[in-house]
Amino acid sequence: MKLDRRLFCLICFAVSVLWSPQAASAKEIEGTITTTLTITENSVLVGDVTCAVESAPCIAFGAPDITLDLDGYAITGQADPDTACSGGGVGTEIGIDVNGQNGAIIRGPGVVRQMRGFGIRLNNSSGGKITGVTASTTCFAGFYLNASSGYELEGNVSVRNGHLTNPCGGI
Repeated sequence: MKLDRRLFCLICFAVSVLWSPQAASAKEIEGTITTTLTITENSVLVGDVTCAVESAPCIAFGAPDITLDLDGYAITGQADPDTACSGGGVGTEIGIDVNGQNGAIIRGPGVVRQMRGFGIRLNNSSGGKITGVTASTTCFAGFYLNASSGYELEGNVSVRNGHLTNPCGGI
């Protein structure tokens, strides 16, 4: 009788483990990105990112209501580290692009720097949040909102962005 009860308990435990909802795992991002990385699920940086994408965003949101957690790491583009735009900017080279996706969350701490365009662009999107992110040494604005609404920006820093020919600076 005791053996049957133990077997029954073991089966119940196995079934509960297999059928219980599991937390969705996040896509882990690090290293060099050479073509736009479109994220469609919650994602997290697990190391610094070097953005070598030409004339396009580095990381783009491809679904609504997802989170990108920078987790203390940096996304570094190809702009001049001292002046951001020596010779002019490339407006399409964006560190993080949220285009037409509502509810996007970008969470720091973390740094988006040396982009030849915008650090973070929110375009035609609403209802998201950006917290604890530093945008530095981008050729255009560190944080750019266009036709977007309902975003909460809290605890962010924008420093050394813009250029004499592109004086759009911070936010």
